[in-house]
Amino acid sequence: MSKKVRLGIIGFGTQGSMYANFIENGMVPNMEIGAICDIDLAKREEAHVAYPSIPFYKNYIEMLKSENVDAIITAVPHYLHPEMGIEALKRDIHALVEKPAGVYTKQVKELNEFAASKPNLTFAIMFNQRNNPLYKRLKEIVESGEIGKIRRTNWIITTWWRPQPYYDQSEWRATWGGEGGGVLVNQAPHQLDLWQWICGIPETVYAKVSYGFKRDIVVEDEVTAIVDYGDGATGTFVTATHDLVGTDRFEILADQGKIVVENSQTAVVTRLKKPEQEISETIGMDGVKKLFMGQLDVNDLYEQETIEFDSVWGEQHAGVLVNFAANILDGTPLIAPGSDGINGVRLANAIHLSSWTKKEVNLKDLDEDLYLEKLNERIKEEGKFETRN
Repeated sequence: MSKKVRLGIIGFGTQGSMYANFIENGMVPNMEIGAICDIDLAKREEAHVAYPSIPFYKNYIEMLKSENVDAIITAVPHYLHPEMGIEALKRDIHALVEKPAGVYTKQVKELNEFAASKPNLTFAIMFNQRNNPLYKRLKEIVESGEIGKIRRTNWIITTWWRPQPYYDQSEWRATWGGEGGGVLVNQAPHQLDLWQWICGIPETVYAKVSYGFKRDIVVEDEVTAIVDYGDGATGTFVTATHDLVGTDRFEILADQGKIVVENSQTAVVTRLKKPEQEISETIGMDGVKKLFMGQLDVNDLYEQETIEFDSVWGEQHAGVLVNFAANILDGTPLIAPGSDGINGVRLANAIHLSSWTKKEVNLKDLDEDLYLEKLNERIKEEGKFETRN
């Protein structure tokens, strides 16, 4: 292999063409475009105009067999990510799958198990928000223990407003058989990943979900989920695609501090000078009186830091590509190992299943067969796509 990884881009739509542009413009110096693939032959002309010397394939298997690529990225519909990842790895070609890793855990588990049988190959997922310096810093703060043990987390992320024509533009969009769900599998996978990446994987989830709440679609456009981390710690996740104004607010409350993130840009980190329970037990009645009179000096109790990073558009995606290539070339640790992709899929599946069964769902013992059965029931009702297995 040369000093640059030759990437095969499967799918030359918005995402695929963006990745090609990043590579062509030098944002991924350890990578070059090896080949482009798309089943839409209209894309052939677009690719030829932009990249006249790059081979174009209609069939991705032919591209994998061509010896023109060392690695691939799957910029295709969600259901295809596991299949394409496995086919690449079968041929000793490194795989970077787009988010989500798949639609249901059974297919993602198959991908993970096959990737584990090929430890010499690099398997990653495009969780570009893990490359966001703000979230990287917050993960460091939480993992260091400096704000103590998590008590509660909340993320309301409703900045996904999508008008009806967005859903009407294609037959597969916002369908169970074509897309595999709504806001949980299309817009919010990055937040589902970050939430668990930073705060840990919850034990159970109970959800209230509305399907076609304010849009003429059959999948979810309004979600409220409550999770239990064990030992009394809980969390909530709220997302929607019908909020024209939109809110993005992420909070982490812990024993000795709190983090509040606004608009995925600015975080206020509060560090208590003593654990909250110790303050509660030692404050005395004088302190209680000052509290009720608004005279309590909070500077004696905590200090705050505001964290904000400038993030150049495209830098996070390009950074994942650079990291993926570096892992292939010299073993640099991955920002987002492909095996992590199942966590967000499992949580999305559990949220759906909880709403369908009206029961709390245990994530560790998620009934994958029941989920697939109920997913297929909805695919059959649509009558547009084949059921899944």
